Amino acid sequence: MTSIARLRDFVTRFTALHERGLDREALQHEGAALLRELVAQDDWLPEEFARPHPERYSQYLLHCDPLERFSVVSFVWGPGQKTPLHDHRVWGLIGMLRGRERETQFARDADGRFRAGETSDLEPGEVASLAPGVNDYHQVANALADRTSVSIHVYGDNIGGVSRATYDPETGTEKSFISGYSSAVVPNLWDRSKNKGAD
Repeated sequence: MTSIARLRDFVTRFTALHERGLDREALQHEGAALLRELVAQDDWLPEEFARPHPERYSQYLLHCDPLERFSVVSFVWGPGQKTPLHDHRVWGLIGMLRGRERETQFARDADGRFRAGETSDLEPGEVASLAPGVNDYHQVANALADRTSVSIHVYGDNIGGVSRATYDPETGTEKSFISGYSSAVVPNLWDRSKNKGAD
């Protein structure tokens, strides 16, 4: 049985970072080190939060801070699945747990249209960051054609409730959306009764 002790420890330590009143850059910098520790081991994510959907990528809520200062989600990508070009409007950290994720950055021109920029791959154990006004427009895909990829994302809000947008790269046309989550349940981080000694 999977032990979610690593996830519980991550949530506790990330909450403590917030309590220190760090600015966004310092929070992301220190938070990235915590996320790197979390995704360095692939033995803690419950299987129900790593299942791909046959038609689209999934975003499972793993934890939302009670004050909605941050949320932790698992992104699960079936082979060939990808996002449209989109934004976040909040800061984020992306940690690769298994497989490989491919990100293409976009820049927005004065006329509202988008230009594709650098494309890079995120490998297991690696962490990337994003922030509004810095690198907030991108398209993300499973870089593997034959298997599922899973990444762990931390956002500076309850990402499932944030009003964001997708974009047509050619025209710049914006379409608002609120992502919600792929599951109505979350892992029970705080019940230690089931895995006595393991958690």
